[in-house]
Amino acid sequence: MNWDIIAGNWKQAKGKVKAQWGKLTDDDFDVINGRREQLSGKIQERYGLSRDDVEKQINDWQNKASNDWFH
Repeated sequence: MNWDIIAGNWKQAKGKVKAQWGKLTDDDFDVINGRREQLSGKIQERYGLSRDDVEKQINDWQNKASNDWFH
């Protein structure tokens, strides 16, 4: 799924993001606000992962995203 769709539906997508990366806080979500680069940085910060590992996780998650998430 295109990231622009996820960003445009961020309020609905937050639940799916939180299910995937439960260490992210509500404050983190306020900072992220649908921006992929911010999401990547917060995941790196919370989980102590490399940028490459985080990018792979986000890409895998993004590929699983579907339109039925946004109802």
